[in-house]
Amino acid sequence: MNDGIPLSEVIRKRIKAKKARFHANDNISAFIQAGELDALVEEVSEKMQAVLESLVIDTQSDHNTKNTSRRVAKMFINEVFNGRYVEQPSLTKFPNVSQLNELMIIGPITVRSACSHHLCPIMGRVWIGILPDKNSALIGLSKYSRLTEWVMCRPQIQEEAVVELADMIEKKVKPTGVAIVMDADHFCMQWRGVKDPDSKMINSVMRGSFLKDSNLRREFLSLISRN
Repeated sequence: MNDGIPLSEVIRKRIKAKKARFHANDNISAFIQAGELDALVEEVSEKMQAVLESLVIDTQSDHNTKNTSRRVAKMFINEVFNGRYVEQPSLTKFPNVSQLNELMIIGPITVRSACSHHLCPIMGRVWIGILPDKNSALIGLSKYSRLTEWVMCRPQIQEEAVVELADMIEKKVKPTGVAIVMDADHFCMQWRGVKDPDSKMINSVMRGSFLKDSNLRREFLSLISRN
């Protein structure tokens, strides 16, 4: 609370003052000050407790749900939606001294996200293809995993997530081409709704050389299919 105003409202006002967007899959770390995430956990915990009470769950007598509201709040803020609240991981770049221009594939990277429609889990894998040139930057392989996790740890839809990841890699690495394929299980289809346990979603983004050169695209898809 800030003079009786919920912290979420204080953060929302900061964002609106800058005319910035704060959709479910946006990063809002620039508008959160030191120490505020802990306070935001407390606010979410209080509101989650109200949700449990509206679901007619006796959290006072039921030892299994006694601290569920706080556990869920910590999970949302510090883990599954953490990509909204923390800054982008540092990506140390190196010059392409050897002028590498061969296909690089990183993956499969295990990803965990959540559908912004129902907040149900999205669990899957991502493959990233990079075709550098002499002017491209190089980043460590682990950085691709860190950047992918940061993008995916938000409520969103898969179609937008892979586009955002491709945009960031293009901006940071400036490759001749970038390709991303994501293969994921969506619990909003498996756990609810049609309840089809075998449904998956596979989508891709092809940029630059991968879009123009069918042989390169075919090589990338052939190599990742072996995994």
